[in-house]
Amino acid sequence: MNWISPRRLNRLGMLNMNRRNVDYIARYNERSSYPLVDNKLKTKLAVAEYGVKTPQLLQVVRQQHEISKFRGMAEGLAGFAIKPAKGSGGKGITVITGRDNEEYIKASSARVDAPYLERHLTNILAGLYSLAGTPDVAIVESLVESAPSLARYSFQGVPDIRIVVFQGYPVMAMLRLATTASDGKANLHQGAVGVGLDIGSGRSLNAVQFNRPITLHPDTGLALENIEIEAWGEMLEMASRCYEATGLGYMGVDLVVDANEGPLLLELNARPGLAIQMANGRGLLPRLRAIESLKRPHFTPQERADFAMESFSAL
Repeated sequence: MNWISPRRLNRLGMLNMNRRNVDYIARYNERSSYPLVDNKLKTKLAVAEYGVKTPQLLQVVRQQHEISKFRGMAEGLAGFAIKPAKGSGGKGITVITGRDNEEYIKASSARVDAPYLERHLTNILAGLYSLAGTPDVAIVESLVESAPSLARYSFQGVPDIRIVVFQGYPVMAMLRLATTASDGKANLHQGAVGVGLDIGSGRSLNAVQFNRPITLHPDTGLALENIEIEAWGEMLEMASRCYEATGLGYMGVDLVVDANEGPLLLELNARPGLAIQMANGRGLLPRLRAIESLKRPHFTPQERADFAMESFSAL
């Protein structure tokens, strides 16, 4: 893997936070669209109308009295995920991967009982994890089982793919792999590994942890240079379709490859971070400007995905 220093990245068009906020987020994202992507339940319902698949919705808990139905709903399930609808950065998400009699087994292998999960639902409703501390809604989804080809690279957590979409065009992507440092979560700020992906092929380019170059996963010890994402073209088209679903001109689309269902949308982000540039070893600005300069934009998600694969391929 080739590594490019931050100084050289600046020369190659590194997008900084101020320019991102002013020139792209403020300019291309209507404020009226924010509630749609800041609420996971609203996101699921919106993208479904555009043929974008998400994990199956098992239960929605809006009021305290609805928590009493949780045990019955979960009785026959081997696994599921509890999420705050308005949470951010993975906060408040509890993933159950197994069951042992009356105990539920978390992704970290910790064991909890039903009262623990019911208290967690209560905390979600109270807004403990919501963006502004306001009352929230809890959603229970089917467990995502990562495709084995990707799961082997991650440590105690489901790997996901972040794609930055601008004006409906996928412009940059990375694979996020959980580590011990990130506590099983695919969050780069907490220590997850970011692997830059070639838009043209879905193959790995560079890898970083805490913005420093690495070649091996710190926990699994596996080399990160020969990863290739399955159904790559389909994932780019799904990400592109989220533009019509939300109207957001600049956003992060987080996807996962499920072993049984294939690509699924996890969530959308109207303020995607910039670490994706470090993972790719190149800046976003040239690609954003290339889209802005198009005299004839492509009208279908498939056309936009095809254009991106041809124009932004690094290999």
